[in-house]
Amino acid sequence: MMPPRHLLIVNARNVTRPVFVIGAPHSGAESVGRALKISPGFHVTIGHHVVLQAVYGFARRPSLYSGRGDAAAAVIRDAFAQGWQIGPTSCLDCTPQCRSAAGLRDGEVGPCAELRGLNRFGDASPDLAYCAEALVAAFPDALIVQVVRDGRDTVAAMLADPMAMSWFRPSVVNIETEFPNPFYGVEDESDRLTWPSLSDVGKCALRWRGAIRLAARLRRALAPDQLKTLRYEDMARDPGAAAATLTSFTGSKIAAPVTPSTKRAKLEQNQWRRTLSFSQLSDIEKVAGEELRRLGYK
Repeated sequence: MMPPRHLLIVNARNVTRPVFVIGAPHSGAESVGRALKISPGFHVTIGHHVVLQAVYGFARRPSLYSGRGDAAAAVIRDAFAQGWQIGPTSCLDCTPQCRSAAGLRDGEVGPCAELRGLNRFGDASPDLAYCAEALVAAFPDALIVQVVRDGRDTVAAMLADPMAMSWFRPSVVNIETEFPNPFYGVEDESDRLTWPSLSDVGKCALRWRGAIRLAARLRRALAPDQLKTLRYEDMARDPGAAAATLTSFTGSKIAAPVTPSTKRAKLEQNQWRRTLSFSQLSDIEKVAGEELRRLGYK
C-alpha cells in the first residue's frame, strides 16, 4: 500500500508527485534539472538558498534525521514550500545556475516561472542525493531521477571545482562527530581511519562511491515507477531518447536535456584520460574500483 500523500500547497497549487533529480557531484543532474525547468507546467529550483540550508543540514548531519523522521520531513517540506514560491523578487534568492536555466539575464528581476499552467514542482539542487532518505520521507509520492556518470570523470570535474573542494577543508570535515557520514562516503571504521591519508582524488572518489551506494539502496527501497536512473553518457549521446524516457516516467512532456554537442560530450566523457595521472587513477581504483566495474565503466 502506498503511504498517504502529504498535502502541500504552494502558489495555490497542490504539490503532488514532485520530481527530484539526484546524483554525485558533477554527475549531470543539473542538465536534467534544466530540462525539467523549461518544460511546460513545471517549476523547478536549482540551489535556492532556503532549500540548500535544509539539504546541507541533513546531508552533512545525518544524526539530525535519525529518530526524528516526522520533524525532519516537516523541515524539508517547509524549505521547498519557500523555495517554490513564485513572486516578483523570488528569483533573487536563487543561484546563478538556476537563473540562467530559466533564461534570466544578469541583473534581471522577475519570476522564472509562470503561475498560468503550473501543475508540477521539482528540484535539482547540488548534493540532494545525500539527503535522499529524508526527501522521500517528506514527499512519499516523489519521483526520483538519479543520474549516474563515470566516477573518473566526476572526480576530474570535482578537482577543478573550488566549491566542491572546499568541503575537504579540515575546518569543514565532520567525520569524527558524524559517523557514519554519507556526505563524505565514510561508511565504516576502515573508511574513517583511512580518510586522513587519502589524497584529494581519493576523497573525491569516496564521495562518488558514497553517492553510488546511496543510489543503490534507494533503488532497492523504491518501486520502479518511483525511481528512474539515467546515465550521463547516454543522455549526452542521445538527448531526445532521454527526454522520451523522462516524459514517460513523469507523465509530463519534458524537453531534451541541455547537454554538450556530441563532439564536446565525447571529450567530457574522456576528461579523466587527459587530466588524471596514473597515480591519481590508482587512487580512484583503490577507493571506487569495484563500483566502477559494477556500473560497467572500464
